[in-house]
Amino acid sequence: MSLLGWLRSRDRDLAALRRAGRAAIVMPALFAFTDKVLANPAMASFAALGSFAMLLLVDFAGPMRLRLENQVALAVVSGALVCLGTLASHAAWLAAVAMALVAFSVLFMSVVSSVLASATTALLLAFILAVSLRAPTSSIPDRLAGWEMAAAAALFAIKVFWPAPERIALREPVVVACRALAARLRSDAAYLLGGEHQPSEAEHEEAIAQARASIGALRRSFYATAYRPTGLSTGARAIVRLVDEMSWLEAIIAVSAPQPPGLPVNVGACQVKLAAASVLELGADVLERPAATADDLRRSVAELRQRLEEVEKRATVDLEVGRAPATRDLANEDRVTELVTSLDPSFRSQELSFAVLQIAANIDLAAAADRRGFLERLTGHQPEGLTNTLAAAQERAVSHFERHSVTLHNAVRGAAGLGLAVLVADLTGVQHSFWVVLGTLSVLRSNALSTGQNVLRGLAGTVAGFIIGAGALALIGTNTVLLWLLLPLSILLAGIAPAAISFAAGQAGFTVVLVILFNIIQPLGWRVGLYRVEDVAIGCAVSLVVGVLFWPRGAAAALRQALGEAYADSARYLAGAVEFGIGRCDTSVPARHAPIDEAARAAAAARRLDDTFRGYLAERGAKPVPLFEVTGLITGVVGLRLAADAVLDLWRGDDCQSPGERAAARRELLKASEAVTAWYEALAAGLVEGSDVPAPLGRDESFDQRLVDAVRRDLTSDDGTASAAAVRIIWTGDHLDAARRLQGLIFERAREVGERRSLGPAFR
Repeated sequence: MSLLGWLRSRDRDLAALRRAGRAAIVMPALFAFTDKVLANPAMASFAALGSFAMLLLVDFAGPMRLRLENQVALAVVSGALVCLGTLASHAAWLAAVAMALVAFSVLFMSVVSSVLASATTALLLAFILAVSLRAPTSSIPDRLAGWEMAAAAALFAIKVFWPAPERIALREPVVVACRALAARLRSDAAYLLGGEHQPSEAEHEEAIAQARASIGALRRSFYATAYRPTGLSTGARAIVRLVDEMSWLEAIIAVSAPQPPGLPVNVGACQVKLAAASVLELGADVLERPAATADDLRRSVAELRQRLEEVEKRATVDLEVGRAPATRDLANEDRVTELVTSLDPSFRSQELSFAVLQIAANIDLAAAADRRGFLERLTGHQPEGLTNTLAAAQERAVSHFERHSVTLHNAVRGAAGLGLAVLVADLTGVQHSFWVVLGTLSVLRSNALSTGQNVLRGLAGTVAGFIIGAGALALIGTNTVLLWLLLPLSILLAGIAPAAISFAAGQAGFTVVLVILFNIIQPLGWRVGLYRVEDVAIGCAVSLVVGVLFWPRGAAAALRQALGEAYADSARYLAGAVEFGIGRCDTSVPARHAPIDEAARAAAAARRLDDTFRGYLAERGAKPVPLFEVTGLITGVVGLRLAADAVLDLWRGDDCQSPGERAAARRELLKASEAVTAWYEALAAGLVEGSDVPAPLGRDESFDQRLVDAVRRDLTSDDGTASAAAVRIIWTGDHLDAARRLQGLIFERAREVGERRSLGPAFR
């Protein structure tokens, strides 16, 4: 394998090589200009390390215009932090407090947006450099000038030097998944309808496998980073909603595909599948060409709604429940089973359509956001259906300001570690105090074990870099010309090493860069490397202490807590949606408002679970359980929450109001809802407290009989057929039964995890 081929296998799209190459050009050029031409050491230091931060520590994604806008925003904010850090550097206690506050703010607010998350290290570096190097207020103009020169040079380099291809997070895997799911729906419908277009068994199985693989790839893309791979932009927020919705759609399709035995093919349900496939295909087209109009997608959505209405009307005509009281004989029970089973295709059509319509709405929102002009973006004009950017940021931040949030834990841990590092560096009077703080930042992780492992790797890499740098200085001495020639090469290797080799190799490369850089500024020989080892060791010790004191168990314990909260909040949301539906068709009970608060809490818990899972994935060390098992538990939360969304949507329209007393139907649905909710709350308690996970509920064999009896008494028309409210009541019962069936999958995943004991006693 060639060197380039080996590098491609370790450095996706050669992103690290691109960043390192730019830095190898810009950083020495700026350093030479500010140090040799302007003869300003303070400006030179900030220009050099600013180039390092802007080019090596940040890599914004998306269109070039958006990348440049993000770089400008980073330049402005980091410049402000340079000024603030310089002002706070005058007193040790003030520097430590300011470092802790800035670190907490930057680390916590990274949950708001991938743009902020990807710029976290660069922002912290700007403040660390300024606050750990004590200087008078008069030095601010020089420091700021050096930093902003680096920002300007970075803008030029990103635009001109090997521009990165446009990458819009998640959009490509969403397009692939849309097309694969559409092909699966068409194959399912053609397989049921038969005829000349009926696929073979092998072709049908291939369509199923492709759809499943596409959803797996989508979820892997979503969890590939330690933060949500979307920003605060309107389009990005619409795209990220699609991940859960498409995962659940694939599960719905898998359940709705089999044909109930003994029943004729439901042609209307097949037509719904074909209409849904068209919506997904046109949605993929819109995502690929966001500048075009979405008129075809909207027409396809209208056709899907029409097909669904036809299926619903057909269901109310076919459901002949009669008015005579039922007798509990075998023949009657068989008739009830057949009657409810006949409604299954229409329920599956409703469930499928709800998921597809949700997906289409979010695709339309994303496209509408991308089509906005400059003035609309500048004034914050939002497409209908999305909150403004500030409200979205507040919503995300508030959802994580909760004592079990891993994001909050990491922010507090980082603030304590960096604040303590600044204080220790100042009190010990080390040669280069900012190296202490950088050492703390580089090895601090989410648990004591991971931090300890990174301490060893960081120290090993730093020692290796010291040996390499000392060896180079022993050969060339302090020959400035040779040091200048080695500087670009060392920057290039230091930028590639973390991605292509390891964290320790990156620390070694960075140490070599610093040895060369500081010997150019002030020739001290190999002692510069020794100072670096000493300072990094102090910083690593600070990180280890903080890692032991603050939530030392890490993300595994937090993942149990987050799973429990997400299941409990989603179950309460489902119960609230059922109660809301009952109130729409029963005037004997007070009307209940739509469960908006419950929905918001469930969504916030789901966001915390996402970020906790990312923390779990990012932790170093072996994970004996296949991620498929843990992801299955998270998908269960998605299914439960979207089932609640579907029930709420089912009863929300004005046509769902049906005055009258529906005591029997209300009683049956409440009983089923309470049983399902109680199981999920017991599951949540088991996850959080470490008790046994309850066995899944068995099917209530007489539930269908009792519900049909309730429909017969309360909701039939004069000709003995059911009303639309009757069908919705039975469909609500089906949604509750789907939530009950989901328990089996959750229980199996929890048992698999428990047998391997990766998440602790709660799963055993």
